[in-house]
Amino acid sequence: MDKNTIFHALLKALDNAGAYDEDHEGRGVGMGVLLALCGALLEKSLKGGLIVVGQLNLGGSIDPVYNALAVAELAVEKGAESLLIPVTARQQLFDLPDDMVTKVDVQYYNTPSEALLKALGD
Repeated sequence: MDKNTIFHALLKALDNAGAYDEDHEGRGVGMGVLLALCGALLEKSLKGGLIVVGQLNLGGSIDPVYNALAVAELAVEKGAESLLIPVTARQQLFDLPDDMVTKVDVQYYNTPSEALLKALGD
């Protein structure tokens, strides 16, 4: 990283239909932003091909993801290698078709620190 660069992150919406939230406000990218900032501060890259889903609220807890199945299907469609999602969304993904389960590595997290450890590249 260039010593003059303080922070650089690329955040890309998976689609224009708002896969993360119905009102298109981008509230569901909070965990991705946090992990990108932590990676930049640690001067470590996050894993390539990773999609991070989740949002922190002001109290510091992780909000539930209500459309996990749609997000997982979109991750497969876009060619993601891994999907990092809160463990509270696990039951929703039981309905993920078998052919999609083999195409993306779904990893769950309980805390932001656990998400960071799973997101950091080797």
